[in-house]
This record gives sequence, C-alpha cells and structure tokens, in this order.
Amino acid sequence: MKRAKLEDRLEMRRLTTDDTAQYNALLRYAFQVTDKELASLGWKQKEMERSKKPVLKKTESFGWFDGEKLASQISIYPMQMNIFGTMYKIGGVTGVATYPEYTGHGLMSRLIKQALQNMQDNHQSISVLYPYMIPYYRKKGWEIVSDRMTYTIRDTQLPRIHRVDGMVERVDTDNDDIKSVHDQFTAQRHGALKRNELEWEEYWRWEADDVLVAVYYDVNENPTGYLVYYIADDIFRIKELVYVNQDARHGLWNYIAAHFSMIEKVVGYNYTNEPMAFLLEDSEIHEEIEPWMMARIVDFEEFLRQYPFDIISIHDDLHFVVRDPVLECNNGDFSLAWKKNGELIIERGDNGGETIYADIQTLTTMFLGYKRPTYLKRVERLKAGENAVRILEDIIPIEQPYFSDYF
Repeated sequence: MKRAKLEDRLEMRRLTTDDTAQYNALLRYAFQVTDKELASLGWKQKEMERSKKPVLKKTESFGWFDGEKLASQISIYPMQMNIFGTMYKIGGVTGVATYPEYTGHGLMSRLIKQALQNMQDNHQSISVLYPYMIPYYRKKGWEIVSDRMTYTIRDTQLPRIHRVDGMVERVDTDNDDIKSVHDQFTAQRHGALKRNELEWEEYWRWEADDVLVAVYYDVNENPTGYLVYYIADDIFRIKELVYVNQDARHGLWNYIAAHFSMIEKVVGYNYTNEPMAFLLEDSEIHEEIEPWMMARIVDFEEFLRQYPFDIISIHDDLHFVVRDPVLECNNGDFSLAWKKNGELIIERGDNGGETIYADIQTLTTMFLGYKRPTYLKRVERLKAGENAVRILEDIIPIEQPYFSDYF
C-alpha cells in the first residue's frame, strides 16, 4: 500500500510529558550523545528521561509528528533577564532538533515561527538561545549579544593575597546562600539571567556531583560571592565566579591562590566582555574569546515600552524602519517621541523624526549594548544620519551583557 505524502502525514502539536522518551531520543540523536557518554557522567537512560519530564512540564514545547513518530521539535523556557535594571520576561530557546530524513521541508522554520508567536502571546518580548549554527539563527532574526572568554593563568601569575574582613567556606551545591548571591548579582548586572527553580535544575543537571562550591561571607556573615570549581590533572578549573563587590572578589581569589602548591594553572570563564588581564599584576596571561549567546527581539513595540532609555534631556523624535525575516508584526515603521516628563510615546507610522533603517537582529544587539550605534553604522549594519546616531548613543545605556548560563 502506497504511503500518503509527507505533507499530508505531518501534524504540529504541543509536546507533553508523554512525549519525553521521543523528545530525549531526538536530542540524543541530533547532538550525538551516546550511552557510553551518559554512563561516564553517571547517567542511565531512564534517569535522563525522568530528568527531562519536569522540563516538558515547565516549558512550551512544540513538535512535528509523522503519525506517532516525533520528527522535529523546539522548546521555550520561560525565563527572566535583567536588561539595564529592568527585569524582562524572555523565552529561552532550546531542544532544537530534526531527524535528517525530515530536513528540507521547512519544518524547523515553521516551528520557530510558532515558538516566536507563542512568546508574543506570553509577553516574552525577547528571546535568547545558545547557537549551534550562527548563520542559520541570524537568518531567523537572532544576533550575537555576549561572548565567553576563556583565561589561563599560571600558578606563578596568581594575584597576590589581599587582606579581606570576611572568609570563605565550602558548602553543598544545594546551599541557599549560592542562590542568594546570584539573586543579588542578577539584580545589579545587565544581561544576567534570573535563576529560578528550572534554571538551577539546568545549571546543576550534569555536574552537581563533580564540582565544589566555595562561598565568601563578609564581616557580617552575609554571603556576597561564590566560586564553582573542580581540580583535575593539576588544573584548577573555574565553572563560575560570581561576586557582588570587590571584597568578595579578592576573598575568592585569595581562596584560589591558597591552592598554589596543588596546581600548575587556573583555567576559567569570564562573561563580562572585559579581559581578565588588566586585573592581574602579571597580565601576560592567555585569553581566548568566542561568541556565546544570541538574542532576538520578539515584539519590538513591547520591548521598547519596557526599555530603560537613558533620557537626560528631550531629544528629537526617532523613526525606525524595521525588517524582520519571520514576524510580520515587527516589519514597518515605528515612531518614538518623548514628552517633557520623559514619558515615551510609540506609534506605528512615520512621525518625521530622525530615520533609522535596521533589521531586527541589528536592533537587538544595539539595544542590549553588545555593539554601539556608531560601530553598527560604520560596518553598514545601521543606516542612519549622524544626528540619529548621536541620539541613539545618548539614550542607550553603556554596558555589555553578562550571560553565563547554558541551556
């Protein structure tokens, strides 16, 4: 009997916990995770399936089904991110995968559009993801907004001991003081992800049994910094170093330096988009930089209504002409004007203000502070007059995003 055409057999629907086994199998196939690799991490197949069930309960996941078989999938984590002091609802995209026999039929393109429309409905005006194919996601409206710097410091280059009033204590990974520090950090750091229960589950999913955690307590015994690390092959490996003040930074580096006799070097990650070398007396360290997270504005108008523009004085009106390759609602003209009290007025259409032509990905990286308007105009990603660029430079806060999470 001749099988029906693929287009007639396929159906898109939301995933439930009943689809956990297929969801996990597609992820493992797409990202080439073998039973041997899982076993080396102490995981069994059934354990991994059980660990993903809560994820499917808490996320918005969609998939194409060929009969009962899952062919393609995407998941959206409901998250929050600090954007220049304003906590935005965001959609974290993950679990993007398609079996090879179903590629070339536009399945993922339609899943991405469905995911973005779902984010709009949930007032998640911006989306983030870890890219496996940067060119592909750029075509869909995402752009690079943060970097990860890997630094290597020899034991002889470790910073000198600084006198601090507090002390460091090693704690279990489920200690609430870790979460307390991260909450403080997120509240003050642009681009940082607020970690709720789901985010902490993802953070510890693969490494909780292997890493150690040290917390810095100030003179009043308040936790103000933490260090997640492990030591192997004479290398002190830093997974994350978080602090809310310089006293905590010095205290944690004092703790790292106390391992001098045990290690040959320190290898860690830095997400501040600022080289570590300047902070060290011996700055001749090795640092590498790579793109880390991508983001895209989902709803341009709603994003701007929340945006904390740095308005000191009233500027000329602005007129954005926006291009979005996926979402039609973002295409066209958006006019911005400010009242004397600083209130922002946004309307569709041309108000005769200073005109700025840009695609949604360029606007995303600009408004998140990863690339400045002057630079974007110079590399021909932003088409605008000199006055428009000066206004943008004035009203967009100056700070690059810090995003250390992976999901």
